[in-house]
Amino acid sequence: MANAKKRLGVIGFGNMGSSIAFGAVSLFEVSVFDKDKQKIPDKAANPELKTENLITDLVSSSDIIVLAIKPQDFDALLKEIEPFVQGKLILSIAAGITTGYIEKVLKDARVVRAMPNMAVKIKAAETGLVKGRYAKEEDLDLAKELFGLLGKVWVIKEDMIDALTAISGSGPAYIFYDIEINKLDPLKVTVESKNEYVKRLKQAALDVGFDSKMALELAVNTTASSVQLLTRTGCSPAQLRKMITSYGGTTEAAVKVLSSNGSWAQAAQAAKKRAQELSRQE
Repeated sequence: MANAKKRLGVIGFGNMGSSIAFGAVSLFEVSVFDKDKQKIPDKAANPELKTENLITDLVSSSDIIVLAIKPQDFDALLKEIEPFVQGKLILSIAAGITTGYIEKVLKDARVVRAMPNMAVKIKAAETGLVKGRYAKEEDLDLAKELFGLLGKVWVIKEDMIDALTAISGSGPAYIFYDIEINKLDPLKVTVESKNEYVKRLKQAALDVGFDSKMALELAVNTTASSVQLLTRTGCSPAQLRKMITSYGGTTEAAVKVLSSNGSWAQAAQAAKKRAQELSRQE
């Protein structure tokens, strides 16, 4: 079991990295690093987090390292930390970067890939975990424990991660888009609307390859956490949709389908296809 003695280092303090860091402090000793010093939390206001000025110091002093950076920064980062990662558990949340790709650069490192969605902000995330070739069962257990602090966790095969991205990753945008274009009250989403969203998301999940049980679970959880994001963040549907719509990304591909009157299942297929196109293999 994890405890306060396990040292967790988080590289990247953006939306995901900061949510993971703050969510983990109840069980881990957490250190953070970001090359953009403007993002680093104030020490006085956040005494529970330790900050490191050098990435090598963070990696050297951590048992578990969370890679929470953009995919385009990944290659340079892996080369920089490679001499210091022996014996460490690597948790990557970078979209499109396979465990094999990381293992190749970091020389057979113990890697667990995680794909949390934006509801990590309110500890209602859905996170898919993929165990790398050299990771042990106890490594997977640690990852489950960490991301269990932030919401619901599934262990999946790596060939299903693009499908998960299309449902739990991009899926909230389908809901926000529907509320937006139909001018619904985002703070009073009706039971009928929620049921309709679950129905559409379940069909989309089936179409991208999930079995009926997981398709329903993903649909129910994605709908619930998306509605909670609206009520708890105070952001508009358009604002939340834009937060998860990166240029050239999976959500953008899905929303293009929706804006052409496509179904959610068609949108999810477009998101999955885009995720596959962006993936970096071994």
